[in-house]
Amino acid sequence: MNDIRLPAGYIEQMRRMLGESEAERFFASYGEPRTYGLRLNPLKFGPRDTGLFAVLQEQFGLEPVPWCKDGYYYRESSRPGTHPWHAAGLYYIQEPSAMSAAELLDARPGEMILDLAAAPGGKTTQIAGRMQGQGLLVANEIHPARAKILSENIERMGIRNAVVVSASPDRLAARFPAFFDRIMLDAPCSGEGMFRKDPDAVREWSESQVAFCAERQSGILDDAAVMLRPGGTLVYSTCTFNRAENEDTIEAFLTRHPSFTLERTERIWPHRARGEGHFVAVLRRAADGGEDAAAATA
Repeated sequence: MNDIRLPAGYIEQMRRMLGESEAERFFASYGEPRTYGLRLNPLKFGPRDTGLFAVLQEQFGLEPVPWCKDGYYYRESSRPGTHPWHAAGLYYIQEPSAMSAAELLDARPGEMILDLAAAPGGKTTQIAGRMQGQGLLVANEIHPARAKILSENIERMGIRNAVVVSASPDRLAARFPAFFDRIMLDAPCSGEGMFRKDPDAVREWSESQVAFCAERQSGILDDAAVMLRPGGTLVYSTCTFNRAENEDTIEAFLTRHPSFTLERTERIWPHRARGEGHFVAVLRRAADGGEDAAAATA
């Protein structure tokens, strides 16, 4: 059982969002064990490696993650992060709900793809697995120390078509207008979905921080829009629950960028599925670039 003291403002927020009955089930999930997951690396782990998979499955107690074909839950006690197979890059330790966003990005071999806020590399390495070494994957992390960790994970996973950069989104937008086929933006957020695994996220939460995150996310989304080619796909994700950083941010973005349409949204809730919590929105830019293209050339 987890002893988590949730902020009063957060409790009120979730009661408004979910209603009394479902909110009680949601809060009860904080007393349940958190989930653990790993994702097999298709660049080093092929479909013929059935014998090795059987060993992994038995040793780590693997069970499939329903929204990720390479994702599996594992027993906490098995500690796969300490195994030599982890150091060899056969798999990546990743929270199960976080696997959903890169799956919905649906990367293809040969494309130009940007992971705009990439460290430590979970979504980057997942995207690279789908690209199969073909095309260009630009992985950006604005903080140099985190960019180093990102580089190490990319190297460990055997990815040969990725470039790591460390720049602000607006600087990248100035260099890469209408360049990428797909953009992954796992936005910095208030981290409400991580409360069960990260006590610091609980202590740092406040309504003012939520508002600050939403404003920052809007600015990064605008930079991402500049870099997406007409007809391209932009996936926005957070590991938080509130509407301000999720639906409200997306609705405001669509108002500012009429050439974009919302294709789908998905939420993972810890009381409904085996995951810590995640929000994903899939956005598509019009094939002709629409009004955004006209603004970019004005």
